[in-house]
Amino acid sequence: MKKHILPLLPCLAVLTALFYLLPLLTRDTGGAMFLMLCVTPLAAFLTGLVYGLRRGFSILLPLAALLLFLPTVFLFYNSSAWVYAPAYALIVLAGNGAGKLFHGKR
Repeated sequence: MKKHILPLLPCLAVLTALFYLLPLLTRDTGGAMFLMLCVTPLAAFLTGLVYGLRRGFSILLPLAALLLFLPTVFLFYNSSAWVYAPAYALIVLAGNGAGKLFHGKR
């Protein structure tokens, strides 16, 4: 099990910083919406893409993104933000799948 989780740690650190530190930078609703609709999905996709390029496909990465985002709904947002958790998981999954396509081509 260690050999599956250890390579995920850098990506999990990026996702944790993305989900827990970026909301602290928002000052108003417009900034929060820009963060949730533009910055976070792009960074989540790139995180999945980089992992896919380096390590191939892992279903644990999108699952971890889902589980990491859920507590932020109660910490930073309101209950209407729970729909972003599966959305970010799907975005990470798409990035990871896209990265897997080019994994063996290097």
